[in-house]
Amino acid sequence: MTDNQTVQSYIDAWTHSVEAITELLAPVPTDSWNRPTECPGWSVRDVVSHIIGVESELLGDPRPIHSLPGDLRHVTGEYARYIELPVDKRRCHTPIEVISELEYTVIRRSRALRNARHEPGDLVRWPAGPLSEDVPYVELLRRRAGDVWVLEQDLRRALRTPGNLSAPGALVTRDLLLQGLPDVVARRAGAPAGTTVAFEVTGPVGFLRTVRVDASGRGTVDESVVLGPDARITLDWETFVRLACGRVRPEAVGDRLRFAGDHELSTRVLAHFSQKP
Repeated sequence: MTDNQTVQSYIDAWTHSVEAITELLAPVPTDSWNRPTECPGWSVRDVVSHIIGVESELLGDPRPIHSLPGDLRHVTGEYARYIELPVDKRRCHTPIEVISELEYTVIRRSRALRNARHEPGDLVRWPAGPLSEDVPYVELLRRRAGDVWVLEQDLRRALRTPGNLSAPGALVTRDLLLQGLPDVVARRAGAPAGTTVAFEVTGPVGFLRTVRVDASGRGTVDESVVLGPDARITLDWETFVRLACGRVRPEAVGDRLRFAGDHELSTRVLAHFSQKP
């Protein structure tokens, strides 16, 4: 696949998820917009407002002028304050206002993506407040495709309407999360040099990966099958995503986890599994 084809594949994945979200929300009754999601402090309405906020910023729209209340317990740092502002600004909006704004923002963003003249490697700004950075255009699209698919799944769980677990955005998300596994095992969980940890994920996006920690303490991930790894963690795809994206703690999904080998190491890895900033 060429770089330009990769760019288009990420745009297609993003499009698939945002269109699925608008279709999902169309029949939702007004009171369901206040259902809590697994994003701390956020309702269905808040997740949709977050999508609007990020896409609007990518379009170059000015940040809203708004003062956050001081009693939002889930807002615990500067990054959280940054992403909360456009969400809180829309908490007084009706569902029809929010979904109309989402649809209009998606139309504008789709047009901007079609007309973009960026090369895949051109550096562009990733909007994340204190965590903002310049990233290649293709990387921005990759992250956005993964983010929107994860948010679609947040909405589906809250609305009890499962689906699209193997959508194009799911495959993008898989690769993004696999990229972070070596850091989880080697640095954050502190697995010693020479350690191997195998992850067996079942379901619509199943895979087997092994993280190895080398003599210098650096982790790598590959598709090889290891006989007798130090630890083996088996879980389903949806649980893998929920844990890696910081939606649930391991103890809340203990019935979906199976361990082999060093149980203490497995527990330590899962305790540091969230890749959410």
